[in-house]
Amino acid sequence: MTAADLDRVLAIADIVHPDYPEDRAVFEERLALYPAGCRVAECRGEAIGYGVMHPGRLGVPPPLDSPLGDVPADADCLYLHDIALLPAARGSGAGAAVLAYAHGLAAREGWRWLALTSTPTARSYWDRAGFTPYRDGGAALAAKLASYGGGMSYMTAAVMPG
Repeated sequence: MTAADLDRVLAIADIVHPDYPEDRAVFEERLALYPAGCRVAECRGEAIGYGVMHPGRLGVPPPLDSPLGDVPADADCLYLHDIALLPAARGSGAGAAVLAYAHGLAAREGWRWLALTSTPTARSYWDRAGFTPYRDGGAALAAKLASYGGGMSYMTAAVMPG
């Protein structure tokens, strides 16, 4: 992903996540802070999805639509901020390819965990992908999840060696 891709990424986000809007500045900052974690999925030159991920800390997801400021110096996981595919691209293998990239990136960086916040509609996908609910977050994590809206799940998966 480059800055030139952001219009395409935001258009996909508007289609895939209308209930979870995020400002362009959020995507710009993630790209600037951790470009290795920002990918665009294409088919025949058309953007069909994207992945945005960055170093994080287990049990401490960033708030929705908020800048990070910086990546945590004590990062212990790769946080999958968003993996989004247009409806027509689902089942194409693009999501699995982005997830495989995430596992490889985390393994290269030395992290043992992937983490994400799942929307209710995506939860079954993440269950099938090997993610499980994180149980050690306490009240602080529950409050942060509530700020996203109902039914959100903070989940983790062990990094598969690449």
